[in-house]
Amino acid sequence: MSGESLFAGVVEAVKQRFGDSVKEVKVDAKKITKLVVDASAVVDVARYLRDNFGIDHVKAVTGVDLIKLAKKEDRIEVVYQVGSYSREELRGGVLNLSVKLDRSSPEMPSLCGIWPSAEYHERETYEMLGVVFKEHPNLTRLLLPEFWSDKPPLRKDYEAPGR
Repeated sequence: MSGESLFAGVVEAVKQRFGDSVKEVKVDAKKITKLVVDASAVVDVARYLRDNFGIDHVKAVTGVDLIKLAKKEDRIEVVYQVGSYSREELRGGVLNLSVKLDRSSPEMPSLCGIWPSAEYHERETYEMLGVVFKEHPNLTRLLLPEFWSDKPPLRKDYEAPGR
């Protein structure tokens, strides 16, 4: 695959199918593709990826508070690192499916119904960054003590006690 992403054809099909719901596509130096979509379309895009391209699992879900980056955004980005065990030509690759949410009320649909392997990752992102995953089957604490009442600890404006 000289010079192009393993997922170039997949991304092109998603762009044709979902049009303006696709906000951004980036391919980094390691040929990892990042596909940024609207939160309102993420379930349909995920289902389309699973049903049409064999994207059958979530490797990780990462949340990023974008407030203090060089290009400041008042958003939280949720990135699903997804892949395929069933399609040999995609087996070693990673596609980053991303959604940027309003930082003041970060909320999006859960993708557990599409990829059950997202369950614990979404719970951790909920707990550490405050992202609410609507229709998640068990959106409860995973790591923090039950008495935690402060801001989510991975928010850039969280100040650890004693600092």
